[in-house]
Amino acid sequence: MKISALRLFNVKRFAGRGVAIEGIDDGVNVLCAANEFGKSTSFEALHALFFQPHSSASGDVRTLRPYSGGSPLVQADIATGEGRFRITKQYFVGRSARVTDLATGQLVAQADEAENFIANLVKGGTAGPAGLLWVRQGVTAIERRSKSDDGEREVRRSLLESVQGEVEEVTGGRRMTEILSATQQALSELVTATGRPKAGGRYASALDERDKLIADEKELSDEVAALREALDQRASATKSLAELDRADDRQQRRKAVEAAQAAFDAAKSQREKLRTAEAELRLALERRGVAEKELLAFRTAMETARELRQERLAAEDRRRRAVENRREAREAIAKATAESEAAEAGERETRDLLARLDAALRAREAFERLAQLKDQLASAEATREELERGEAELSLLKLPSNAVDELQDLEIEIAKLHAVEEAARPSVAVDYQPDAIGLVTMNGDPLSDRQERTYDGQARLTIPGIGTVTLRSNRPSLSDGRLERAQAERRTLLSSMGVDDLAAARKRQVEAQKMDAELRELRGRLSQLAPDGLTRLREDVAAQSAVDSGDLELKADPAQVRATLAEAGERLKAARLALRETEPLRGRAEEAFVAAETKLAKLNAEQAQIDSILGPEEERAAREQQLVKVRDDRERSRAEAETDAKKLSDTATDLESAEAALKRARSVEEASEKEIHRLRETIAGLNAGIRARADEAVEERWRESADARSAATVRVAAFEKEIAILQRLASALEKARTEARELYLKPVMTELKPLLGLLFDDVSITFDDKSLLPQAIRRNGQEEEVDRLSGGMREQLSVLTRLAFARLLARDGRPAPVILDDALVYSDDDRIEKMFDALHRQSREQQIIVFSCRQRAFQKLGGNILQMTEWQP
Repeated sequence: MKISALRLFNVKRFAGRGVAIEGIDDGVNVLCAANEFGKSTSFEALHALFFQPHSSASGDVRTLRPYSGGSPLVQADIATGEGRFRITKQYFVGRSARVTDLATGQLVAQADEAENFIANLVKGGTAGPAGLLWVRQGVTAIERRSKSDDGEREVRRSLLESVQGEVEEVTGGRRMTEILSATQQALSELVTATGRPKAGGRYASALDERDKLIADEKELSDEVAALREALDQRASATKSLAELDRADDRQQRRKAVEAAQAAFDAAKSQREKLRTAEAELRLALERRGVAEKELLAFRTAMETARELRQERLAAEDRRRRAVENRREAREAIAKATAESEAAEAGERETRDLLARLDAALRAREAFERLAQLKDQLASAEATREELERGEAELSLLKLPSNAVDELQDLEIEIAKLHAVEEAARPSVAVDYQPDAIGLVTMNGDPLSDRQERTYDGQARLTIPGIGTVTLRSNRPSLSDGRLERAQAERRTLLSSMGVDDLAAARKRQVEAQKMDAELRELRGRLSQLAPDGLTRLREDVAAQSAVDSGDLELKADPAQVRATLAEAGERLKAARLALRETEPLRGRAEEAFVAAETKLAKLNAEQAQIDSILGPEEERAAREQQLVKVRDDRERSRAEAETDAKKLSDTATDLESAEAALKRARSVEEASEKEIHRLRETIAGLNAGIRARADEAVEERWRESADARSAATVRVAAFEKEIAILQRLASALEKARTEARELYLKPVMTELKPLLGLLFDDVSITFDDKSLLPQAIRRNGQEEEVDRLSGGMREQLSVLTRLAFARLLARDGRPAPVILDDALVYSDDDRIEKMFDALHRQSREQQIIVFSCRQRAFQKLGGNILQMTEWQP
């Protein structure tokens, strides 16, 4: 396969435009341009064309999509042994894949058939041999790889075996691979790559059967043990029930409960009598205490009454002195207050005059500010009216935020549905011979040479000299109503927007945006004229208009008025100072008067309380004797109640002990009955379980399960032995193939040796027998691992290895182009020229396409210079 042209549209940076690379020829082809020119984009688009299905939405496909969206389209012209073809793929909306024969212009394959056609070209996609020859920017492919690269390793291995042919020894070539493959196949049927039993395999089934039989044996063993345990439990329960359920023991427990109940009732009766006596004793104690308190309170009140008489006489004398002092202080304060009020009136009159003078000055300033505010208000109101008119017009023009985008999506969807419907209709095309006698007509209209025409239902073809052919599609209508629904939705949306089509909607949207910008300018002007709003500006005008014009003509000397105000202030200060000096005198007099009144009122209240307690003075002695007699009588009653309560307490039975004895007797009887009931239920349950297990023949099944488990264990051991043998055989075969590495890698070494001679003197390469990639190089008698080489050396080895594999593919009859995207970025000037010689050496009957941004360095590569031109699909 060789590529002759590449075209792409709406891919990454080429949003909404197309570019083409034409004239790709045999040998070395070079596209050299500056960064961001589209080289890597072209590489990725070409890679997706061959290795990504048109229905894919993977990450590699999504990266082709521009930021603005859309459907990337990639097209390439190729040449194979079967002819020249054009491959076209479109991703996402309208996704498709087509293969066209360039010689005849006929469609060879489309959709999945086109994907199969491409798959046959690249033999297995990125995991096929052709996938090895694509070198992305910055990837050398010889460094340590992840496990995901196992597919590429197998491709290299199969390629070497195919080129090398059969090797007679078992230790190399296809025969070795077949033996190892058969061994691994047999092993994979039993275990996984990690040595675990394979799910669904014979070994896993044997293990499952053995484990199941082990579990069954254990379960049956547990049931046998449970049966024997149940028999022992039933015997023990039967014995215990016989001991508890004897009639004599039942009668004895009943009598013990009755005796304990009688003792408890007697003790309870005695306890009630004792409680009554104790209550009477408490009442007698309380009454004796009340009498004692009354006598003590009466005697205390008598003593207090004598003390109050002396205190009241002293308090009345203090009150008379306080009243005289308060009268003198009030007269002095009244005189000072009159002087202070006169001084304050004079000072207030002078201050009012000065305030009127200041108000007149502010009024003149306010009239000037009022004129300025009126002009500002007029400009703001005019701007506001213009803004309101503009907002009204904008409300008529403005469309919903997403309505235009939704209308555009509907237009695209309707166009797509039209195209799908047209593509699904049957078509007819006639390829006339040079000596045709006339044109075929379809429904009366002539068909031109190779003109493709569609039809619905049926069509009549009139062939000169032959007759009429009737074509019937006989296909049901494929319309699912999506087109009609989309058109109806478009009409509804246009009607709601009040426009005729998408262009009118776009025009109206532009006008609305322009008017919105003008309104923003008006709002800015209004915010400058009225920062706090028109209402606040009107309030400021009204406030300034309310200035009293009567004060404007007030005339006086402000300096003279301020001097008079200062004198009045000094007079007021002197008067207030005199008043302040007399205030403490009045305060102290008032405090003394209040204290004397309070003390006298308190003494009068206490005297009244004492009189209420003691009563009339002539009856106080008789009342004291009566209180003494009541106290003595209540003391005798208390002594009698205490004697009765002590007598009952000494003879009473302990109620708690009697209650405990009754509780114990009842608990013994209840516990025995519960235990008898439990034993009977236990014996019944054990009898049911024993009968069920006896009917199921548990012991016989247990012995049979043990025999089956032994047989399953033998089968598992046999499988384990077979697995060990297979694993040992596979290990031995791998070891033998590793030892035959030099013979196995001879084809690629043969191709690589002359290429290495172009760059290096006396250099040999050691390949890794597992990855089949360069592992180390030997030069000047020393061996160096590839990972430790410089970046330039690694990329040179990578490109040379790819060229060697490309030659092997061509020799095997599967030529594929080598495509390098900035693959020589670390090479020095001398080495890069030698690499150019290697590329030209391998380009004989081999196509090589090079993308690079190093314009000056790659001028020396030569070859077919490619250009990128504009292209419209």
